[in-house]
Amino acid sequence: MALASLAILLTLAGYAALCALSPFGPCRKCSGNGIRTVRRRTVKVCRRCRGARYRLRIGRRLLNTGRTIHHAGTRPGGQRH
Repeated sequence: MALASLAILLTLAGYAALCALSPFGPCRKCSGNGIRTVRRRTVKVCRRCRGARYRLRIGRRLLNTGRTIHHAGTRPGGQRH
């Protein structure tokens, strides 16, 4: 049980380090090409990455959201913008 917990913690720590060092990963929809082939000969720009070939990783998106929520909650003077 302890070995499994250690393996999970090491995996999560490795993914957190990956998200910190390389926040963008290749788009899974277009395999990092930026274009998709629809049917046989039709080629379109990928809708998910908009042709940029990279997307923000899920872990980095969670980190950014948590940071934004923390910053909004600890801002002096309430929720003013």
